Amino acid sequence: MATLLLVRHGRTTANAAGLLAGRTPGVRLDELGTQQAARAGARIASVPVAALVTSPQERCRQTAKAVAGAQRDAGRPAPRAVTERGLAECDYGEWQGRPIKELAREPLWKTVQRQPSAAIFPGGESMVAMQHRAVAAVRRIDAAITREHGPDAVWVAVSHGDIIKSLLADALGMHLDLFQRISVDPASVSIVRYAPDRPYVLASNTHDGDLAWLAPRAGRRKRSRGPGAVVGGGAGPGGTAH
Repeated sequence: MATLLLVRHGRTTANAAGLLAGRTPGVRLDELGTQQAARAGARIASVPVAALVTSPQERCRQTAKAVAGAQRDAGRPAPRAVTERGLAECDYGEWQGRPIKELAREPLWKTVQRQPSAAIFPGGESMVAMQHRAVAAVRRIDAAITREHGPDAVWVAVSHGDIIKSLLADALGMHLDLFQRISVDPASVSIVRYAPDRPYVLASNTHDGDLAWLAPRAGRRKRSRGPGAVVGGGAGPGGTAH
């Protein structure tokens, strides 16, 4: 199957102010967030991107634009960013736009931290619904990209912290109630491959490091997994094929 790079948007004005942005219109990257998005794009530029998908929120579209621009700077056609509503920020309802320090005093806060599968935001969606629509969207798109571009294809999805955390939890086989154990920082890159037997999380919450090992190489065998994970861990992407 294709390889998915999950990119969180860069820091926003709301992040810096300690506000829960949610789906509030007009929340944009701040100066640091713009720099973070550019660095993430530069990292990904060593890999040809077959498709670029983004949450509809402006901060994600800005980050996706940086990823596309870095592809162009690397001498490739810039992929067109396609908006996917399944990757939209969680609908926090009445919590949206409020200070985090104020929300931390709400009774629901403890549920969000300790049992998110039971959390339903007033006037918004449940965290279970959030995860289900994000996972469904990503798996549908990944299958389509694999069919069109082959198993060596690499694609990028730009989304939000809770969305990416829920996707990583699903890929790791973790219950949603454990997803707060996962960190996803602004402009971080996480890597998932949805193989026929199971998802494989190749990296999580990375900020630096060469990603060129993901790029297809002429003459290299198509990426595949056998009937399961390699006992002992295998030789890695540059090692001997099994």
